[in-house]
Amino acid sequence: MNGVYIHIPFCRSKCPYCDFYSKPCKNSEQEKYVDALVEEIKTCARTAEYTGTDFKADTIYIGGGTPSVLSPEKLSAVLKAAREKFCLDKTAEITVECNPGSPVEELIPCFREYGVNRVSLGMQSAVDKERQLLGRTATRQRIAAVTSLLKANGIENISLDIMLGIPEQTAQTLNETLNFAISSGAKHISAYILKIEKGTFFDTYRNRYAFPDEDEVCDMYLQCAHTLKSAGYSHYEISNFALPGFESRHNTKYWLLENYLGIGAAAHSYVNGKRFYFESDMHKFIMGAPVVYDGDGGNADEYIMLRLRLKKGLNIAELTRLYGESAAEAVIKKAPLLKEQGLAHFDGENLSLTEKGFLLSNAIIAELI
Repeated sequence: MNGVYIHIPFCRSKCPYCDFYSKPCKNSEQEKYVDALVEEIKTCARTAEYTGTDFKADTIYIGGGTPSVLSPEKLSAVLKAAREKFCLDKTAEITVECNPGSPVEELIPCFREYGVNRVSLGMQSAVDKERQLLGRTATRQRIAAVTSLLKANGIENISLDIMLGIPEQTAQTLNETLNFAISSGAKHISAYILKIEKGTFFDTYRNRYAFPDEDEVCDMYLQCAHTLKSAGYSHYEISNFALPGFESRHNTKYWLLENYLGIGAAAHSYVNGKRFYFESDMHKFIMGAPVVYDGDGGNADEYIMLRLRLKKGLNIAELTRLYGESAAEAVIKKAPLLKEQGLAHFDGENLSLTEKGFLLSNAIIAELI
């Protein structure tokens, strides 16, 4: 089955580490954008060349930006259109990203009416000082209150985002964050290593901050993996951990090269082997700009790269069946050395990376493809 990603490009303010397409919100812009978004969801007019007119889905992911800055009426319009267009049933996974500093309370009736059953909260850290340095206004107490509110209203599937390598973070403060996340009852935890992107505030003013060094960040990643696995979370993808049965169904489609349709400014799609996207320009999206074709996808290199992000890795027989013996040659040749170096598990049939391998995944994948 297919997935649908819907991009909301609005935020209260720009975080110092963020290079996603987002901008401070204005009510007039929100209204025009949501109108255009709902129209495109209802018709899929700009993507029909790739999707046809009968594109059904079993996952919806509304991300941003900060979807929770939308009013209940605007978010309801988006969810209503998506439910109707993509024939969602009761088993569908419907995720909305929320900033715990947003008025999430106001969105609860909307979540209930349109079947939102998964919320991803941008926590980043449970240490208030660290969160302030990241430009996040919600306190630890507020995050706890929001998670409790969601659970009280039937949304048990809560994902918390954690960042590693942020200013002034130490092994001790990371442990505080991890313990908070575990005790909150979160079913899913995403742990991302901070990458300072060109053009962000952190890039321009990095000398103002005390960032952990590379070795410290690697140790933090391994600390995170060990702590969460000890608490019962499966490290099912490089940056993602879940209690049994709570892996992100939507995001897993990306790694398995399944179809997903992206709608909204900066949203990318992969459908039937074709990649295309909407430009990162809200005004162009409002004015009806077409999608941009981004080439064919799903080749052997993509398969290897994406499968090795997953704990279960890749299967040699499947790789050979899909892409031929030549595609598997480099994997078969280099896998034993990766195993010897403690970077991978390899039994002759399946190759998967260890935690240490995940840390070096870019270099390993470059060697294999």
